[in-house]
Amino acid sequence: MRTILPQVALTLAVAIVPDVLAAQDATSETSPAALQVFLDCNAHECDFDHFRRQIPWVTWVRDREDADLHLLITDQETGGGGQRYTLSYLGRRRLEGTAKTLVFVSEATQTDAEVREGLTRTIAVGLVQFVEGTPLASRLQIQYEALDHPTPAPSARDPWNLWVFHVGTEGSVEGEAQQNRYTVEGSASADRVSDAFKISLSLNAGYDHESFDLDDSTTVSSRAENYEADLLMVWSLNDHWSVGGLANASRSTFLNRDLSISAGPAIEYNLFPYRESTRRSLTFRYEVGFQSWNYQVETIEGRLAEIHPGHSLRVSAAVQQPWGEIYGEVEGIQYLHDLSSHRINTYLRVEYRLFRGLSLEISSEFARIKDQFYLPAVDLSEEEVLLERRQRETDFRFDFGIGLSYRFGSKFANIVNPRF
Repeated sequence: MRTILPQVALTLAVAIVPDVLAAQDATSETSPAALQVFLDCNAHECDFDHFRRQIPWVTWVRDREDADLHLLITDQETGGGGQRYTLSYLGRRRLEGTAKTLVFVSEATQTDAEVREGLTRTIAVGLVQFVEGTPLASRLQIQYEALDHPTPAPSARDPWNLWVFHVGTEGSVEGEAQQNRYTVEGSASADRVSDAFKISLSLNAGYDHESFDLDDSTTVSSRAENYEADLLMVWSLNDHWSVGGLANASRSTFLNRDLSISAGPAIEYNLFPYRESTRRSLTFRYEVGFQSWNYQVETIEGRLAEIHPGHSLRVSAAVQQPWGEIYGEVEGIQYLHDLSSHRINTYLRVEYRLFRGLSLEISSEFARIKDQFYLPAVDLSEEEVLLERRQRETDFRFDFGIGLSYRFGSKFANIVNPRF
């Protein structure tokens, strides 16, 4: 568990216990003198009930318009499989113009409870600066536990050389009198991430089998297989530019692929420095390469194998600010042997606070599909269509959702009651 805090705390090697900063009287939680804090967190392990229990010496409000302090927590996955949490303390009203940032980094081997406690401690430490200007400052007690023996500096030698590995598998069986289904899935990955270079290798496999007894003499069986391997290598050039290469190999009964292989170089530009990516990013990524296919059955163009060059451009934007968050992506893929063979994928997710208590939420996906030269020439059976075992011919695919949410009532949200 690692927290980036003021240098004094690190120098003194102070270990702060979970109830490090406790008010002498928890009834101050609704006191007008208490610092009013709005928690804005969509990251992993944001247990709001736990934060309220452990930090009762501020007033947690449900609307940022009532807050003196907006606590925005964002996260990104680290190369080691943990999470890097960025805590932005943004002053409002009487604290307008004040701000600070802390970082907490969890490790992949930690339990959810350990990560939650580390995040709680970091939140509490960051709140002290803002509470010190309130009448409740004199009622806080800071406790620490000095180390019995100084902890030796960690060895600079890493026997794994920054490599992190993961393997996993799962399976399921379900059934009833006239039908049954079983699935098996497995995955493995190896990653090495440094500031200058990143390499990621992943393997995924899945097998799904279903059987239906239509009557005493008729049984319909169906299966789906999906296997995939991905390789990514990226070199950091500076705060805005990156270059790399991607490769993929896959097999899919759904897409009529006995073996598909693609590879090629790529370059990416981020309009904002990469160090700001937890709050905002606007990236442009261009790839060029080739793709080859060996098909399971002959395609509608009468082929069992083919190789084509292609290129793609992906533009993605992400913003997480006190007013909400936006993520959008547009990707265009084109095959150079036939410029009419292409695909355009778009994705958008928006959560925007219109005004006090009212939020707008939008999610949308749309794909223009003009590259289905892999479709099988044979007609699909009724079972393959109904069970979605084979890709059908289509020009587009879409998914759209929109909603409004409005919260009102008491602005105080300190009481935790988990009964029932």
